[in-house]
Amino acid sequence: MAKIVFLDIETLGEDVDLTSISSKGEFTVYPVTTSEKVVERIRDADIVITNKVVLGDKELSAAKNLKLIVVAATGYNNIDLGSARRYGIVVSNVRNYSTESVAQHTFAMLFYLLHQLRCYDDYVKSGEYAESKIFTHIGRPFYELKGKIWGIVGLGAIGRRVAEVAENFVREVIYFSTSGVERKENYRRVSLEYLLQNASIISIHAPLNERTEGLIGYNELTLMRKDAILLNLGRGGIVVEKDVAMAVDEGLICCFGTDVLSSEPISPENPLLRVRNRDRILITPHIAWTSIEARKTLVGEIGTIIEKFFNGEYVNRVV
Repeated sequence: MAKIVFLDIETLGEDVDLTSISSKGEFTVYPVTTSEKVVERIRDADIVITNKVVLGDKELSAAKNLKLIVVAATGYNNIDLGSARRYGIVVSNVRNYSTESVAQHTFAMLFYLLHQLRCYDDYVKSGEYAESKIFTHIGRPFYELKGKIWGIVGLGAIGRRVAEVAENFVREVIYFSTSGVERKENYRRVSLEYLLQNASIISIHAPLNERTEGLIGYNELTLMRKDAILLNLGRGGIVVEKDVAMAVDEGLICCFGTDVLSSEPISPENPLLRVRNRDRILITPHIAWTSIEARKTLVGEIGTIIEKFFNGEYVNRVV
């Protein structure tokens, strides 16, 4: 019977049924795993499942029985792929399980910022509205999306889904390809400069790699419209955090929302925590992918990958 180890089940929550995985072998689950514990916990494993735990050469070289790593996510930058290849370990990720969840969160962040909901909610709950002499409060104007341009950075599965929904609100959806690969799309492909200069809403849905790291820095932010809202649903390192913090405080852009950070959990020194205009910043703790449906799908896909691997069938191989 294969020994299956899940190193950080806490990242998936306690409300998901793990039967589709536990039925595949001798299953051991750890809430979290520190770097000091990794070697000990995977030493005898045939299959390792991890979301965020780093598996480098030191760890992989000690796991003599390891045949398969399943990354409980789409991104796999926590795995040393070169070492996995050298030791003959198959690495598989789970794709497209969170498309609807991340797309939905994109719009949740947008409307929260666009409509200045924090300010208006605080205004009512502070008691100020109860003392108002008029029935409304127009302290923070907002605009309609109709007639505007939505720019998408990274038109993968999530980017396309966001584009489909955005079409119902805006005049046009445009995109910048971070890969540079030519594909036939339903949307106009433009340069990054054009997208930054013309889009009122810009959402990032790209992976972090050598082409995207630091893609949006201060120079790029100066190109954007002053009423623009920038949303990062890709990876934290794509946006230079100290630069976007300055851009918000200097009024170069209207608002910034992000679900991802360069270091997670957030560092107490992160410049986004020191932005003066706090109501123009929205930070969520990497939750865009975590709808109940997405997590159920993720677990089910992990079980399917393990079953296919045992049967010698094709799996989503990274390595």
